[in-house]
Amino acid sequence: MESTLSDKSLKKHITLGILAHVDAGKTTLSESILYLTGSIRKLGRVDNKDAFLDTYSLERERGITIFSKQAELEMKDGKYTLLDTPGHVDFSAEMERTLQVLDYAVLVISGADGVQGHTQTLWPLLSRYKVPTFIFINKMDQNGTDQEALMAEIHQRLGDNCIDFSEESDKRNENLAMCDETVLESYLEKGTVTDEQIRKMISERKVFPCFFGSALKLTGVQELLDGIEKWTVNSQYPDNFGARVFKIARDAQGGRLTYMKITGGSLKVKALLKGQMHRTQEDESESGNTAAYGSNDASSDSWEEKVNQIRIYNGTKYETVDEAPAGTICAVTGLTKTRAGDGLGAEAEQILPLLEPVLTYRIELPEGSDLHKVLNQLRQLEEEEPELHIVWDDISGQILVQLMGEIQTEILQQLIRERFNLEVKFGAGRIVYKETIAAPVEGVGHFEPLRHYAEVHLLMEPLEPGSGLIFDTVCSENMLDRNWQRLILTHLEEKVHRGVLTGAPITDMRITLIAGRAHQKHTEGGDFRQATYRAVRQGLQKAESVLLEPYYRFRLELPRRLVGHAMTDIEKMSGKFELGENEGDTAVLTGMAPVSEMREYQKDVAAYTGGTGRLFCTMAGYFPCHNTEKVLEETFYDPERDLTNPTGSVFCAHGAGFVVPWYEVEEYMHLEGAGLDGEHSGTEDKDAVLAAEAQVPGSRSIAPSLADDKELEAIFVRTYGEIKRRKPQKERTFRGSDEINPGTAGSAAGMNSTLSDTAGKGSWRGEKRQKENRRQETVQESYLLVDGYNIIFAWEDLHELSEHSMDAARNKLMETLSNYQGYTSQRVILVFDAYKVEGFSGEVTRWHNIDVVFTKEAETADQYIEKTAHAIGRKYKVTVATSDGLEQVIIRSQGCLLMSARELREEIERIKVEIRREHLDKNQERGNYLLNYLPKEEAERMEAIRQGLIPSDDEDAADNRCR
Repeated sequence: MESTLSDKSLKKHITLGILAHVDAGKTTLSESILYLTGSIRKLGRVDNKDAFLDTYSLERERGITIFSKQAELEMKDGKYTLLDTPGHVDFSAEMERTLQVLDYAVLVISGADGVQGHTQTLWPLLSRYKVPTFIFINKMDQNGTDQEALMAEIHQRLGDNCIDFSEESDKRNENLAMCDETVLESYLEKGTVTDEQIRKMISERKVFPCFFGSALKLTGVQELLDGIEKWTVNSQYPDNFGARVFKIARDAQGGRLTYMKITGGSLKVKALLKGQMHRTQEDESESGNTAAYGSNDASSDSWEEKVNQIRIYNGTKYETVDEAPAGTICAVTGLTKTRAGDGLGAEAEQILPLLEPVLTYRIELPEGSDLHKVLNQLRQLEEEEPELHIVWDDISGQILVQLMGEIQTEILQQLIRERFNLEVKFGAGRIVYKETIAAPVEGVGHFEPLRHYAEVHLLMEPLEPGSGLIFDTVCSENMLDRNWQRLILTHLEEKVHRGVLTGAPITDMRITLIAGRAHQKHTEGGDFRQATYRAVRQGLQKAESVLLEPYYRFRLELPRRLVGHAMTDIEKMSGKFELGENEGDTAVLTGMAPVSEMREYQKDVAAYTGGTGRLFCTMAGYFPCHNTEKVLEETFYDPERDLTNPTGSVFCAHGAGFVVPWYEVEEYMHLEGAGLDGEHSGTEDKDAVLAAEAQVPGSRSIAPSLADDKELEAIFVRTYGEIKRRKPQKERTFRGSDEINPGTAGSAAGMNSTLSDTAGKGSWRGEKRQKENRRQETVQESYLLVDGYNIIFAWEDLHELSEHSMDAARNKLMETLSNYQGYTSQRVILVFDAYKVEGFSGEVTRWHNIDVVFTKEAETADQYIEKTAHAIGRKYKVTVATSDGLEQVIIRSQGCLLMSARELREEIERIKVEIRREHLDKNQERGNYLLNYLPKEEAERMEAIRQGLIPSDDEDAADNRCR
């Protein structure tokens, strides 16, 4: 049946997800919602194996949800798409992918068990994807459930903005008002909270409505539905087409289905969709490491495919439509290149999941199996479950798969049997380790077989645990064109880079491109892929690598008398713990421990507590391994034998390429490196020094080119007056080698520094020129640009003053800089942000002897300082005072001097000391003596009398009397 969906006749089109800890009653709630809204006629049950959304035989057999399902329902105010998600922790990756497309979510909590471990995993995920959430406390029909106690636990574990909507309106409104300052002011004034205010707070995740009931007994479910109907609002979508892919599946006939949500415009049958097919680590290993270096497309392969069919699923059945408007959840046939997480159209960025598998299993195949065929079949499952990471290990000759736990291995085993008629077994699970580095290091990669050329220099720096990988560039475009820089950043992102300890993926690093070189004729896209990969590996070989392992964050509840037993166990597991507040006769231990030690501990807890203890574990992240030496001994990984991830580089001599091992690459490299002591050993580019000195914030960004010099100069002249230019000096010409040093080719800065260095070595003319340069530097007009608010918040006294009065803090800073200018005679420009002031055109005022600038709307102080420094930085001595790391990098590239907030404070204090010393010295030299105020002749006579050289008038009178 063909039809066209239209959202014009419906008030709402909401995508609603159901989430819960396993066995909290999530599927039962979904069944009740479908039954009460008339979507199904018969109420199924999980234990009867006839639930509407348990469509797979494996789900009915085990009574758990394994795959997310879609159901369509209608209520008075519009259409709702219900997505039922897995609740078991082993299938949490499937659940997380679904969060990307939800408008609202219902979090189900078991009234009998309270807030469980997986619930506390779901809560931050809902926050990460900004999903407004309703809470349904289920199983309230069971004995011992206490609504007041459950609300207290929810407040403690999830937050005080979880509000019981079954309370009387006055009490509920009072609690609602406490969740938002604006609403509180309105409530104090009017004594009520409006429905519109409640809807807004829920949509902004400031309030989480709580409902109580029993899904099995159909109590409280209608109240939940009424609340969803009343308190949800329809999403607003743009006119341009956009879609988010959240799932890949196959129908009963084996056809590939791409599940997506339309996030803008509409999707029609036969429409052409475009996207990028991203390369993966597995693609690299299978296609060969060196075969692709001649390819011009080094980052990803673009694809264009036609939509054959649009399906709207409702359980196992579906309806085909000609067009799907924004807000629709649909399955599309005809697409073969899509992957879960992809964005289409306006949804450009791929969303990477937060939850990752922590166990690796070896797949044992039956004898005589065709490895290539089996690997291709397993790739189909990997499309549906991207977290599987199916890998062919060349070294061990095995197929490896990453999974979340034991239950997932059993499910995967049955899926392979049903789908491919293949009996496989899984070896013992091993922990998924990762690697990072302990200190900054520079990695160099060079790729130069005959008629190919690329060289890459990367600065690799360790980051805080959980930071992941951040890629950036500070390489000058004078050295390497922007398109090559972007290509290198793409190569860094596209691959799972392996460490050198165990071959585990690297993480928690910032990798910054600091230098690179291409050949105008021979460089192709694939050359930079090879040079980039080799630079990463060479840097890792040089660095002090650190092995990381996954840790659980746990909460252990058990009888108080058994606390000592638990503490001893946790210490043996190399864990850390804290003793929380006792809850009656129950003690609570919280802390962290390695997954490798704690993953089987649930069984031990049940055994020694007689079933009364409860252990809740959530992933805490990756931290240094507690038994590194043991793991390395068991791994036997040799980075030199890993041919898919080479550590050396390829150079060319006498028309043939040759491989240079990683420890000799720096002797052959064509560009000078950036020493990590802050000294730059070459003259190629000053930006390389910046990368070694600065911590560069942000990720994968290339600064946009600044405006034209003449335009900025005109702005500066209008603001500060005419610029006095120095007379240009004649360039000296040196005759020598006809070949320009490759390290200075194409770099004006490099050529100038080379000339100035040569000019001062051993010649009278060189010494004379150095003296002239020094004399010009002394008379050169100097400017000090100050980022006002940056300094205010960096200086403790001004920061404290700003909390009481920002005007007072600004005036204090202006007064301080005015005194400083009066002594140093620098031109001081103090810049304050006013970019949030609507319609403000900017203002420049003269405050005593300094210039104070308030930027215009949409212009930050950073931007103003950058363009000003760019306009005058090459003509005058310019110093910029700021502690903003990114701004420092940009400013230094303009040839300006830098001064941090701390250094500015020290400089001002030093000037104060000098002023006081000079004042005291002058007073000490002059004194306040009578002789200083007498005429010269009289002063000389008085001094002679003081020294006894001539008698005074009194002495003469006395002598006359004696006579």
